[in-house]
Amino acid sequence: MKLTQQRKLRTTLTGLFAWTIALILFFPIFWMFITSFKTELQAISVPPSLFFEPTLENFSIVQERSDYVHHALNSVITAFGSTLIALAIAIPAAYSMAFFPSKRTKDILLWMLSTKMLPAVGVLVPIYILSRDYGLLDSRTGLVIIFTLMNLPIVVWMLFSYFKDLPKEILEAARMDGATPWDEMVKVVMPLSIGAISSTGLLSIVLCWNEAFWSLNLTASEAAPLTAMIASYSSPEGLFWAKLSAASTLACAPIVIFGWFCQKQLVQGLTFGAVK
Repeated sequence: MKLTQQRKLRTTLTGLFAWTIALILFFPIFWMFITSFKTELQAISVPPSLFFEPTLENFSIVQERSDYVHHALNSVITAFGSTLIALAIAIPAAYSMAFFPSKRTKDILLWMLSTKMLPAVGVLVPIYILSRDYGLLDSRTGLVIIFTLMNLPIVVWMLFSYFKDLPKEILEAARMDGATPWDEMVKVVMPLSIGAISSTGLLSIVLCWNEAFWSLNLTASEAAPLTAMIASYSSPEGLFWAKLSAASTLACAPIVIFGWFCQKQLVQGLTFGAVK
C-alpha cells in the first residue's frame, strides 16, 4: 500500500513538473497570440493587460503592408521544393551507404554532419557572390538550392539510420529473385520505409519554414518567405509590438497546425536510431 502511494505521488509530481515546463515553454507563444489582438498602446502598457477589447486591425495592416499571401506562397514553395529535392538526393545516397558501405562511408557521414556545425555566417560571402553572379539573388530557385544543401546532411543521416536497420534477409531474397540495386531501392526499400521517409520530409519542411538567416541575406521582396516578412517589422523607429505579433502569429500558424497534425511522425523521425 505504501509503495503504491509512493508510486502515485511520484507520478503526480512528474506530471506537475511536465505541465509546468510545458506552460513555461508555451507562454511566449500565448503572449504573442494575445498581443496580436491588442492596439499598440495596449501592447506596451505597464502593467500588461490580460483583459482588453480584441481588434483585428493589426492583421489587416499586415496583409496590406506586407502581402502575407505572397510571402506564405514563397515559404510553401521553398520548403516543399527543397524537401523534395533533398529526399530525391538523400534516398539513393543513404541506400548506397547503408547496403554497400565502403571504408570511407563512416568518414563521409561524419564529414556531412560536421558541415552542420559550421557557422552559416562563415560561408555567407562566397554564397552571396555565387548567387549574385548566377542571378539567384532574391529568387525562389536560389533559396530552394540553399535550403536543400542546408538540410541534406540531416536527411541523409536520418534515412541512413533507418535503412541500415532493415532486415538484410529481405534484400537477399529480392536479389535471389533477380532484382537489380535500382529495383531493391524502389520496390523493396522505399515501400518498407514510407514512414521514415515521411517523417524525415516533415522535419525538413519544418526546418526550412523556420529558417531565417539565409532568407534575410539572400532575398529582398520577390522571394522573401514569412521569416523575412517578420524581420521587416523591425525599424529604426523601434518595434511595433502589436503588428509584429500579428505578423509572427500569421507566420507561425500554418507550420504549428501542420506540426500538430503530424506530431506523431515528427517525433518518430527525431528518434530514429535512439532505441535499438
